[in-house]
Amino acid sequence: MKTPSYNPSTLEVHFANALSTLQKELEKHIENNKIIHVESHVKRDNPMVRFSLLDDDGDPHEIVVRIIQVPDKF
Repeated sequence: MKTPSYNPSTLEVHFANALSTLQKELEKHIENNKIIHVESHVKRDNPMVRFSLLDDDGDPHEIVVRIIQVPDKF
């Protein structure tokens, strides 16, 4: 399937939504941290998912994942 639009693309939006729903699964792979909030911005040119974390010492941390689909090469 060719991608008609990249701002954002449907694939980028679906990928961002998938990341948002994987909170509990992701927590299993990040030792000593708990994800306390997930914020999704799927309408941006490059969708973004922001994870707010709290480590075992009570310190807050933030991870931002920006999703960028490169143009199709046909």
